Amino acid sequence: MLSNFHTHTNYCDGKGDAQTYAVRAETLGLTSLGFSSHAPLPFDCAWCMQESQLPEYLRALKTIRSQLKNVELYIGLEVDYIPNVTGPGKFRAELDYTIGSIHFADQLPNTKHWEIDGSFEVFKEGLALLFTNNIKDAVARYFELTREMIRTDCPTIVGHLDKIKIHNKHQSLFSESDDWYQQQVTQTLDELARQGAFLEVNTRGIYQGKTIEPYPGWRALLYAYQKKIPIVLNSDAHHPDQLIQEFLSVMQSLAKIGYRESMVLRQGSWQAVPLTPKAN
Repeated sequence: MLSNFHTHTNYCDGKGDAQTYAVRAETLGLTSLGFSSHAPLPFDCAWCMQESQLPEYLRALKTIRSQLKNVELYIGLEVDYIPNVTGPGKFRAELDYTIGSIHFADQLPNTKHWEIDGSFEVFKEGLALLFTNNIKDAVARYFELTREMIRTDCPTIVGHLDKIKIHNKHQSLFSESDDWYQQQVTQTLDELARQGAFLEVNTRGIYQGKTIEPYPGWRALLYAYQKKIPIVLNSDAHHPDQLIQEFLSVMQSLAKIGYRESMVLRQGSWQAVPLTPKAN
């Protein structure tokens, strides 16, 4: 029951066209494949789809869907939540699902939106200019925006919930075990549980070498399991060869926590399916 619903093609910052991904998905034995290009933004963004590309994106994926025999194809977008600018609700009507993510937190003095998962230099710039180098305030703002998205413009799937840790692999910015940090995480998961969204387990940080745990980390996932929050296992693929990368090791760790199922779109509806054949 392999699937992936976080997939980026050359409509945004992915490498390869949608047809190539679909062929690779068939080769890998996926039952469902969802595409989730970065939705257009009303300002310059090097890694987002352009507004003019959206109709073509929808048409192309519908055409490929009609031709596939062994893989069910679903059409989504990864949509940034930026207050008073954009959010999942702007695109929901045209899609099978949305992934809601926070990539930007507030605006720099030059009015550019601060990108929290770009280069470390950009991260340091925003940390200094917006938060006077107070990492606790920056992290709190990130999670505050995530909770606001979940509460006011809830997506189907909450994407890489703790991606604010992307530059913290060696705990050089803050300790992820500190009470203040864990409180931000659990408050956000509590909001997610109240709204009934799915929590993404995203393996990209691991295979990129930027994290040693998925997004979110194991402690957060244990809490999510205790709160009975459904998960969707995704790879955040930017290349066809990444469609199920690190799935096996993450599945094994999820099973140790207690998770036995992941949510999958099948036959047009979300269903809970075993993470592995041995998880029945």
